[in-house]
Amino acid sequence: MSKHLTLTDRAIIEKHIAQDMSFAYIARCLNRSATTISREVKNHRCFVNGVRYTSNDCVHYRTCLRRNLCSTETKYSCFSRCKTCTEYSCHDFCHDYISLHCPLLDKPPYVCTCCPKEKTCQRNHAYYTAHRAHAECVKQLSSTRKGIRTSPEHLMELNDILTPLIAKGQSINHIFASHADEIGLSEKTIYNYIDMNAFQVRNIDLPKKVRYRQRHPHDVVMKMDYQYRKGRSYTDFTSFMEQNPKLPIWEMDTVKGARGSHKVLLTMILRDTNFMLIFLLPDGTQKSVLAVFDKLTMLLGIETFRKIFPVILTDNGVEFKGSHHLEFTENGARRTRVFYCDPQASWQKGRVEKNHVLIRQILPKGTSFRLLEDTDIHLITCHVNSVVRELFENQTPFDLMQKEEHQKLLKTLALFPIPADEVCLKPKLLKRKK
Repeated sequence: MSKHLTLTDRAIIEKHIAQDMSFAYIARCLNRSATTISREVKNHRCFVNGVRYTSNDCVHYRTCLRRNLCSTETKYSCFSRCKTCTEYSCHDFCHDYISLHCPLLDKPPYVCTCCPKEKTCQRNHAYYTAHRAHAECVKQLSSTRKGIRTSPEHLMELNDILTPLIAKGQSINHIFASHADEIGLSEKTIYNYIDMNAFQVRNIDLPKKVRYRQRHPHDVVMKMDYQYRKGRSYTDFTSFMEQNPKLPIWEMDTVKGARGSHKVLLTMILRDTNFMLIFLLPDGTQKSVLAVFDKLTMLLGIETFRKIFPVILTDNGVEFKGSHHLEFTENGARRTRVFYCDPQASWQKGRVEKNHVLIRQILPKGTSFRLLEDTDIHLITCHVNSVVRELFENQTPFDLMQKEEHQKLLKTLALFPIPADEVCLKPKLLKRKK
């Protein structure tokens, strides 16, 4: 049972009050205490018909014409009506005085709903309305929960935890994966506190705080279907996966550096685990991509390569158009199947596109790849795959690579996880190494 009354509960209270039922009866219907119902009605009733902007609360105030009620004044010495007198209160002298406040409203049911004198009574009327009461309660709950409700000492402890880790480029979600017990608050609360400038951390320091636009799928019309896409379109991909739903899918793309920098990064991500492989290419040509495939085939063996990379989905970049050479080895043995997204539909391989954000935190746009080496890319790969993923219940991609062939891949490429507090997604990662 909810701690707070719902709109339905309040509607039942309003209905039973109109039927002149007791608070005890209403409490039994809602499985609540009679005190709860009494407090609810008394706190959220609304008053009508008796608003006064003066201290005089007599029901006859508007029509009263009495003068000279007090014995100290005569009809010749006092020229104002008694109701407007500022020296004496006419309540003390007038026998017709009736207060706007009804004493019956101090007793259950605290409202005038079933009162027999309701239509003729000139005093303040009180009523209980479910929708008004619910709106007041929701507003009150919202206002009481606003602001910082944590002690200054705890805020300083949180600041000491968050500031150095965010300075390394770690996200709030990643920090929570290893420090949730120490923080003792929710992620939403931490974001709210950052908005309120409760820490040294500011929104601009967070690696990613953006609101993604909702993407609406749309049909893509091609002027012509090129030869390399025959049997490898996105429609062919969906049909193939319907027949083979258990096969793992890799998404492939490239990341380019500053203009004039010939080196590019080849990225591949496994949808099941979000594990990303990153390779440094001397240029963005088909030959360079094919060299990576041939090297992996040689290191892993063609059987293991088939198990790890059975299906690859990529875009229509010129570096990926050698589909036949990617799918088959030099002696004609099939090692994978390559499919292509529709033109201008990068959302069809959204995993790899989204994870490029992590790479761009280390290598921002405009960074030249000219001085990058394979050891730099190896380090970036280890740190990127050590970031916890909320999608996988705060596990890292390394944690999810448990299959035998996956372990062989990690061992072959010498990839290893980074401790949570040492993960760094800032450009200083490579500077620190050097």
